[in-house]
Amino acid sequence: MKPFELKYVAGQQGLLREALHNWGISKRTLASVKYGGGQITVNGKEVTVRHPLEPGDAVTVVFPLEELGKGLQAEKGDLKIVFEDDSLLIVDKPPLQNTIPSREHPSGSLANIVAKHFEENEIPATLHIATRLDRDTSGLVCIAKNRHIHHMLSIQQQEKKMTRRYEALVHGRVDHERFTITAPIGRKNSSIIEREVRADGQFAETEVRLLKVFSDFSHVQLKLNTGRTHQIRVHLAHINHPLVGDDLYGGSRELISRQALHCRELEMIHPVTGEALKFKSANREDMLSLIK
Repeated sequence: MKPFELKYVAGQQGLLREALHNWGISKRTLASVKYGGGQITVNGKEVTVRHPLEPGDAVTVVFPLEELGKGLQAEKGDLKIVFEDDSLLIVDKPPLQNTIPSREHPSGSLANIVAKHFEENEIPATLHIATRLDRDTSGLVCIAKNRHIHHMLSIQQQEKKMTRRYEALVHGRVDHERFTITAPIGRKNSSIIEREVRADGQFAETEVRLLKVFSDFSHVQLKLNTGRTHQIRVHLAHINHPLVGDDLYGGSRELISRQALHCRELEMIHPVTGEALKFKSANREDMLSLIK
């Protein structure tokens, strides 16, 4: 099983430690490399972070092998891969599938099936899911194949360099073509699952664009500027347009048997190559049948 590694070329003189920091490798990652069985080489020779670099030096960081968490069972299942390389796995999740196992659904999750994919392809990684979706929500999910790559993706999300766009069906007739919902979200006191808009909650922002109005529901596009738990569901319920099918937050299941929410687009910067990436996923048939 080949460990994950990254290669760099020094652009100027200086200590290796400084160059690694500029390349986005954190102190925590360096500690895992040093004590977890990894290696750093310059021009093929193992060195410490105090090694002086010259322009043109070839630096290789070999990351420790990762082990799958003991509580996660690898399971065979359908996996729709949109993109895959040594760093990233982008998949298209169907509705009614957990992203990770839960007490109610301990098997059959996306994580179980990705674990099997890693096992069969000898990918030495545990699960690093960068963009998680609710069980009912379908669409694009981004998975990192290494702890360092996950760290880089987290920075992208904090710096708003990763964009996720959703499509949804919401109850009622939305009046405005474009607007932004800015309302803090926190856990509801009476529930361990539900969230609500509350003054002491975390800052949350969702951009809304109206696509089409139907007789008793509207088709909207949503862009997340923050990533709070249940953010879209809570924000839409807060403005009295709950998701169709979302009975937890006031929606009805008369038209569809799950919350009508789909992660349609994902834009990001490749954490290794710097390339701009854009992925798309077609709406599921249950939503399409309502908006045709």
